[in-house]
Amino acid sequence: MKKIFLAGILSTTLIFGNSTTDAARYFTQGDKIGSKIPYGDNMRVGKYAQASDAKIYYEVYGKGAPILILHGGGVGTPYELGKIFDELKKNHQLIIMSTRGHGRSEIGHSKLTFEQKVDDSLSVLNDLKISEPVQILGFSDGAYTAYKIAALYPERVERITAIGAGTLDAGFFPSEMNFSELEKFDEKFFAEQRKIRPESERWEKFMGDYMKFWSEQSVGEETFGKIKCPVLLIVGDEDDHAPVITVLAAHQMIENSRLCVVPKAWHTAFLDNYDVTAAAIRQFVDSPLKNLKPSKKVAFNSK
Repeated sequence: MKKIFLAGILSTTLIFGNSTTDAARYFTQGDKIGSKIPYGDNMRVGKYAQASDAKIYYEVYGKGAPILILHGGGVGTPYELGKIFDELKKNHQLIIMSTRGHGRSEIGHSKLTFEQKVDDSLSVLNDLKISEPVQILGFSDGAYTAYKIAALYPERVERITAIGAGTLDAGFFPSEMNFSELEKFDEKFFAEQRKIRPESERWEKFMGDYMKFWSEQSVGEETFGKIKCPVLLIVGDEDDHAPVITVLAAHQMIENSRLCVVPKAWHTAFLDNYDVTAAAIRQFVDSPLKNLKPSKKVAFNSK
């Protein structure tokens, strides 16, 4: 089954869920959905935060300790994580934002940078007047943004759940993509996204800029070495966007981290093997902070 190489959520077709609907979908989802709530396109609860030169769309669900949700990039949407949202909102307040250039969020006119991604995320928290440290759950693009927030503003982050994001060398992701070819993989998804995007005519150019941005990025000790909050790294054993060895390397660099390798799972571990991924997430996000202490990092067997 062909996979498309992007720096965010790119999925093989997966089938699970409650019912068949065209009300919301994630990229190549097939005929089934994981939630009846159209996360990321639920205007009944949707709001906007002004972040420099773009309005960032977000939704809030549930009550309890807040978790900022950062979805995958490229063809990623909040809805891809819908099944776990249905569980987490029972005990937590979920702040689910559509990142810049995705879904109902504007693109703006400034150059894509990690600092911009961080500022966009903090703008949403500031709009909600949340200044205390929060949990962040990020997937792929969203996980890298979570790392950067923790490195730059440690006082804003309590803990991070990071899915599919390890060390990264510049050039790992290609700098170009064929937008029209990508669209053929899921024409229904693209049609839906064009209806909700405020600047759909700029989508193709944004995707080109997005890929160029990711092709130039490197993430290593300069970021992971600064993260002091507890981190759960989750990776599928067949992930070719964030290979297990890169996530293991990040785990070794982060002072207070733990690692979950999900069997029989690709980049979208939360779709490919939901039960294992969800169990790891639930245990981590619900654990008292005092129990999330650094574990001993052993590099190699020794005599």
